[in-house]
Amino acid sequence: MDSQTSQSSQPSHPPHPPHMFQVDLRGLVDLLSHHLYSSPKVYLRELLQNAVDAITARRAEEPGAPARVRLHADSPDGGAALRIEDTGVGLTESDVHDLLATIGRSSKRADGIQEVRSDFLGQFGIGLLACFVVAERIRVVSRSARTPDAAPVEWTASDDGSYTVRTLPREARPEPGTTVHLVARAGAAEWLSPERVFTLARHFGSLLPYDVRVGDETVTDLPAPWDRAYPSPAARRVALARHCHELFGFTPLDSIGLDVPLAGIRGVAYVLPSAVSPAQRATHRVHLKGMLLTERAEQLLPDWAFFVRCVLDTDSLRPTASRESLYEDETLAAVREALGERIRSWLTGLAAGDPERLAAFLAVHHLGVKSLARHDREMLRTMLPWLPFETTDGRLSLEEFAQRHPVVHFTRTVEEYRQVAPIASAQGVGVINGGYTYDSELVEALPSVRPGTVVAELDADTVTAHLDAVDPSEELALAGFLAAARARLDPVGCDIVLRAFHPLSVPALHLDDRAARHEQARAEAEEQADDLWAGILGSLRGSAPRARLVLNHLNPLVRRISSLGDPELIGTATESLYGQALLMSQRPLRPADSALLNRAFIGLLEWATHGEDGHR
Repeated sequence: MDSQTSQSSQPSHPPHPPHMFQVDLRGLVDLLSHHLYSSPKVYLRELLQNAVDAITARRAEEPGAPARVRLHADSPDGGAALRIEDTGVGLTESDVHDLLATIGRSSKRADGIQEVRSDFLGQFGIGLLACFVVAERIRVVSRSARTPDAAPVEWTASDDGSYTVRTLPREARPEPGTTVHLVARAGAAEWLSPERVFTLARHFGSLLPYDVRVGDETVTDLPAPWDRAYPSPAARRVALARHCHELFGFTPLDSIGLDVPLAGIRGVAYVLPSAVSPAQRATHRVHLKGMLLTERAEQLLPDWAFFVRCVLDTDSLRPTASRESLYEDETLAAVREALGERIRSWLTGLAAGDPERLAAFLAVHHLGVKSLARHDREMLRTMLPWLPFETTDGRLSLEEFAQRHPVVHFTRTVEEYRQVAPIASAQGVGVINGGYTYDSELVEALPSVRPGTVVAELDADTVTAHLDAVDPSEELALAGFLAAARARLDPVGCDIVLRAFHPLSVPALHLDDRAARHEQARAEAEEQADDLWAGILGSLRGSAPRARLVLNHLNPLVRRISSLGDPELIGTATESLYGQALLMSQRPLRPADSALLNRAFIGLLEWATHGEDGHR
């Protein structure tokens, strides 16, 4: 017998049976309470959810079946207990062993209910396990509606992981449905008190489609405020404003209906009455088939719609495992786009038919609309007559400004605007301050929605070109003064230009642009670099523009300084004019500029006191 035959004749051993995971229930409950759920209060949501799903399952087979959920908070023997009864589909003994005792399995997967799964709230089968967050013992008594002849069954579980199952006499549960009994664990009695139970039931279940009560108090409040009939649009606005104040604590500027049938969404968006930062995450209130899912949904609307807070009910969005937030998927992306379109339509409608309400809205939230208009050319076209911009002609819309000026000049920073606004206005040059959020982008987009409009960024050369030149003979007579002034400002990278302009009260104007500032930064880096880097940076110098100090030949002070004969005093006075022009532009000072200002101030004091001493 060869070796191959010998090997094949050896007896084979059967594989070992698979080992089963052992679950530490107390450890799992601790994981749920500290990491999955935000608060122990979710236990009541899980109870309501199971009851509502059980009723939904029964009605899928018996459309006329009763739909009641009753909660009773008791205090037996000085402790705290809760009983919740439903008229749902119920369970048989085999269902109990198969479903309640198996962690992670959902009753929605069983017995042909899969086809109506979309009608259920629960998706993860965690179910009663969450109740161990507040209870040390859970007792379930149930009778199946699918198997009317089956006896009622009782399942009792403790937080140590043990459970018992037994059948009961028929009179223990005459009708189909389920009753869940909870006994509070130590330190959790407050969560099962009657006041807390009603508050939580109302919090989670106010929009549930079935008859839900705590004792004799009704929990549900249907139809939802946005679905109710009102005698007039004004009455609807008042009612929704009251609803907003109850939910969010503010009275809205307006309310926007969010009826999107294709996405299975009904609700309302409330416009905030005060401005908020675009960086602030907006949070919204979302119900899933009537059950409150979260009050902190962040991904529900486009980023630009930060000026509204929403409350809505949906049957299409997926919850995360904790059922306290939304799952980011294609459905949520489509819903986000649809809700954004509803808000966009509301804005368009205001622009077309209610300019007073639109003006009140834009006075507070123009930043949000500008953010939207950046990416939506149709919205920019619609909002052109309404969006306010800071200009040399006052606060105007882009449409008004473009009608007044053949060339729409703008600056990219607030500092640049402040430098040139008084001078440009005096010369008849219109300028828009594009330094605020989104403004320069919108100005640059203007030709795309207003064909023929010319838009140009205002730079130092443009401003200088609009100022009147000084007579050549007069400028030649001041050559000595200009040479001394240029020599003094050359170390700080600034040229001297002589012009005549209004207003006469402005002695000097400091002009630079991004290219000039880049050159200043390069020169400073070159001074501080070693020989190798200094050579590299020096090779980049080229013919980069420099900042310029434009002296106003019409200003009396400049005329007196230009007539001085002392080159040192001319230099000190020029430094003072440079420093004053920098301060007027409100631009942050470089260390070299601060040193120059200090030197000029001390120099003027020394000159003044020296002159006083000589006079005495």
